[in-house]
Amino acid sequence: MISGLVAGKLFGSVELRTDKAGKPFAVAKVLATSGDGETLIVNVIGFEPALCAALQALGEGEPVALAGGLTPRVWTDKQGNTRPALDMVAHRVLTACDAGDGRRA
Repeated sequence: MISGLVAGKLFGSVELRTDKAGKPFAVAKVLATSGDGETLIVNVIGFEPALCAALQALGEGEPVALAGGLTPRVWTDKQGNTRPALDMVAHRVLTACDAGDGRRA
């Protein structure tokens, strides 16, 4: 696993789920743009309560930056093209709320 920082826009809604032990976690997707302009999908999972709350406070398309462990992978779209993707176990989140836009998670 690679430690990294990903910044992008929230894609879709954040889902709150519960594991078999009853512990809640959040699942989200973030669209991030690579240095060459290609858009990457980052599949995010977070277990920290504050991180889950911060993600859940966001709406689709809002900017977010996440730090955590990254695992690169590849997927195939409907046209048969291979595309890069990242899976992230997030440990920290920075949102516009943290920058002082007035909203609170």
